Amino acid sequence: MIKTDKAPTNFKMMKKLILSALLVFASGLIIFSIPFKGEKCIIKSEFIYQKGDVVFPSCHASTLIENGKGLMAAWFGGTAERNPDVGIWVSLFTDGGWSKPVEVVNGIQYKNKRYPCWNPVLYNSGKEILLFYKTGPSPSTWWGEMVTSSDKGKSWSRQYRLPEDIYGPIKNKPLLLKNGELICPSSTENDGWRVHMEITPDNGLTWERTGALNDKKTGVIQPALLIHPGGDLQMVCRSTVSKIMTSWSTDNGRTWSELKSAGLPNPNSGIDAVTLKDGRQLMVYNHLTQGRNILNVAVSDDGNVWKAAAILETGPDDSEFSYPAVIQTSDGLVHITYTWNRKLIKHVVIDPAGITAKPINNEEWPE
Repeated sequence: MIKTDKAPTNFKMMKKLILSALLVFASGLIIFSIPFKGEKCIIKSEFIYQKGDVVFPSCHASTLIENGKGLMAAWFGGTAERNPDVGIWVSLFTDGGWSKPVEVVNGIQYKNKRYPCWNPVLYNSGKEILLFYKTGPSPSTWWGEMVTSSDKGKSWSRQYRLPEDIYGPIKNKPLLLKNGELICPSSTENDGWRVHMEITPDNGLTWERTGALNDKKTGVIQPALLIHPGGDLQMVCRSTVSKIMTSWSTDNGRTWSELKSAGLPNPNSGIDAVTLKDGRQLMVYNHLTQGRNILNVAVSDDGNVWKAAAILETGPDDSEFSYPAVIQTSDGLVHITYTWNRKLIKHVVIDPAGITAKPINNEEWPE
């Protein structure tokens, strides 16, 4: 059981709702209908660390798991994205608090050569924790690597480079299928934005990779995976066409239907999603066509029709709340981490039983 504190006071929630409404009115952006009272499902909101606790001024792309004793979060941090000093940092949540972040991976090749690290993704196999990440000068030239921990994150193995053209899960968590295969949602950016799946039956020892699942006309990357009754899979993707794109598979991820709009906007920013124990699908994303200054939660009964669940953040146009990671823990609570203005990593806890979903406003986004 992961212990959490209760929500902020009703006064604070009302203040946040009023601020959200004012921001929407001033900017002309289309978001969830206001007033929106989904915030009652938020039972905790906190920063994993404070600026004075770390040596890196910039951070991004968090990931989150249960590690057997609590929570574990990781992200990349350094002077700025793409700089060679960017490494992968980890913090543990035990006994009601987060530990001081520790750098567990860097891109040092040898004494005078170092590359930045990118987009960590954690996975707990039950026997060990896998930490996938990317290393290289840029997303179009990076390669996949991984480390493992057999003691719940206290220590880590040496760095392993994944096979050529295998990148591991590119941003969002892998999904363990009933047949024992681990399917990793992945993508590339060296020949247009293309998504594909990588499948390993033995936690990264051997791999299978699908071909590209979209053409170059509609650029999509960073898929998140959902599972439906009967084992059908659904992916939802970040795109270059101002909308979240989705596709379905009925054969454990080997082949997929044509990508179509999921009916939600996307400002070319990362998303994540999770299938809840009660069968609902939950997605965290920026409900915008440009900017990253509003972060939202939506839910769906079938993966097709999405409803508003909560607004996690609102801010000025130049603020950034982005790249969420979301899991449901063994106690049924939903945990979300995300980038807060590229300076901090925020952690929010939602009680899915407290979600009162409502239709998203009637003004439709262009298809």
